[in-house]
Amino acid sequence: MSNLLLVDDEQRMLELLELYLSPHGYTCTKVQSGKEAIRAVEDQPFDLILLDVMMPKYDGWKTCENIRAISEVPIIMVTARDQKTDIVKGLNMGADDYVTKPFDEDELLARVNALLRRTTNEDRIEVDGLIWDGEKYQLSYQGHLIPVTPKEFAMMGLLMKKPDRVFSREHLIDMVWGINAETEGRTIDSHVRNIREKVRQTGFPIDEYFQTVWGVGYKWVKGKGKAVP
Repeated sequence: MSNLLLVDDEQRMLELLELYLSPHGYTCTKVQSGKEAIRAVEDQPFDLILLDVMMPKYDGWKTCENIRAISEVPIIMVTARDQKTDIVKGLNMGADDYVTKPFDEDELLARVNALLRRTTNEDRIEVDGLIWDGEKYQLSYQGHLIPVTPKEFAMMGLLMKKPDRVFSREHLIDMVWGINAETEGRTIDSHVRNIREKVRQTGFPIDEYFQTVWGVGYKWVKGKGKAVP
């Protein structure tokens, strides 16, 4: 189930968007200003944002630009304007697609579905601004690279791809070092400490996600939870 953020200063439009989207399995969070949208993105992860352009004080273009500074979440601009210059401006600000009002329900759903398909990639995982990029072989938070070792990078990818699944130390050794590796569980614990420290220094709340399951191993939780050191 995908979590969408709907941003529009008109309550009626927010309700219409939710009416179109919720029957298709989308969970919708609704806010009525650009600043509320930015706070929402800072507080929780979203799979896609539908962002109105013409909002007072803090318009969609400025909101899009600020969101892009902290997240790579897909953004569809929603606007009554259909002039080419406005569309180009939105795309240059970091938007991924656009729909113009009044929009057709089927077209809206098609664009949302298509963008989610394009951005769903196991080689690139984003959680609350933390990005594991298997193609670039990089771990970063809000644009800042985190200097992890190859084994640390592989462990992070394994856990983030399978949220809420508990991995024993033995399983982690088999998956990251190889079945025939002569490595002990204490090596896993050492790598976990290093990962947490490196990521923690960037400001990402690693302890809320990368958790210890006492007597078993480790897991990456899907949503924020109580930290377990």
